[in-house]
Amino acid sequence: HTYNEEKNIERCLSSLHWVDEIVLIDMGSTDNTCIIAKNFKARIYSHPYTGFVEPARNFGLEKTKGDWIIIVDADEEVSKGLAHYLLGEVQKPSSDYYRIARKNIIFGRWVKHAGWWPDYQIRFFKKGSVAWTEKIHGIPLTYGTGTELDAAENLSLIHYHYQNIEQYIERLNRYTTISAKNLFVANQRFSTKLLFEMPTREFINRFFAWEGYKDGIHGMALSLLQAFSELVVYLKLWELENFREEKITLAETEELFIKENKLTRYWFLNELLKQPHNFWNGFVFRLKRKLLQYG
Repeated sequence: HTYNEEKNIERCLSSLHWVDEIVLIDMGSTDNTCIIAKNFKARIYSHPYTGFVEPARNFGLEKTKGDWIIIVDADEEVSKGLAHYLLGEVQKPSSDYYRIARKNIIFGRWVKHAGWWPDYQIRFFKKGSVAWTEKIHGIPLTYGTGTELDAAENLSLIHYHYQNIEQYIERLNRYTTISAKNLFVANQRFSTKLLFEMPTREFINRFFAWEGYKDGIHGMALSLLQAFSELVVYLKLWELENFREEKITLAETEELFIKENKLTRYWFLNELLKQPHNFWNGFVFRLKRKLLQYG
């Protein structure tokens, strides 16, 4: 599925030389995407622009002829090791669908933490065993048995993800609009509390629980950007409610700040305890963590 992917499509399709057919679903590209794809003998179909991939994926599944299908985004490529492995599985399949680790290259670096690795995706499957919901980033529906491949670089799908901050912000704006609408349709309503809770929890998950700090400034930047994305989602939900007035006092605001700050501080101490430290520092970290937990 493509939309103005002339910078990526040749690399992507070159990694698919081992397949019997290439089905490309284009959502109104105005660049040379389709011209380049024709050089790879791709069968090209048009699909209305949706801003996210799931509807185009389901449409593409209907156009395929083979018994086995691999779905690849235009900014991805199939590693040689993965191609070799999947060709072997077709000869003697052990499952109906396969979860493949995805190697995300973000801001010029392979990001190994903060939820970006192994980033398993169901992308290779027997026709009829997998279908996507019509929701953004929806979990696919599966039928039959599945196998999760080893989280190894040579068995990964390589994803050339965000190249710069501008690209991240552009996608953030599009994705958050769709996510806010989905929440609104699901009868989720805005509250000031969510503006504090959701971004904080997103940052904690990315930076602490998923050890984003191990990726240095890349991990910090992506954890903060993902937290900001959550903030924008709930502000857009507020917008869908016509910016409904909701009064909040300074005392209530302070309480919300203190609560989220305590949670963040707890996770800082929790991770510090995993680092090399002497007995006295360890004692102090544990004491502070306990006081936060029960204070």
